[in-house]
Amino acid sequence: MRRAVALVGLFGIIGAGMSLALLPATGTVAAPKAERTYLIPAGDGYGVADCISSKSECGQIVADAWCESQGHRAATAYGLAKPEDFTGSTPRQASAPVAEQPLAITCGG
Repeated sequence: MRRAVALVGLFGIIGAGMSLALLPATGTVAAPKAERTYLIPAGDGYGVADCISSKSECGQIVADAWCESQGHRAATAYGLAKPEDFTGSTPRQASAPVAEQPLAITCGG
């Protein structure tokens, strides 16, 4: 009796595995996002400003990780943001100190 139950279980596992292997792929792949540039404050608290601003090897790793966390594939460019990209983008009080130059990460598809 035990052998019969074991064989039924074995054939059930094999049948389930084969049915999953033979099923067609659904093809529901998420469409890639359009290229986008993100501005990140240099003093964001994560300590990545040195890597990204100096264009060192760790900068590519950090930029790729940032893009992946935002739903993109990889970073196409990174570094210090150009002044025309961020000047006047947020209102600043007269008594507030001038912030450090933000970082820019451009993420592709």
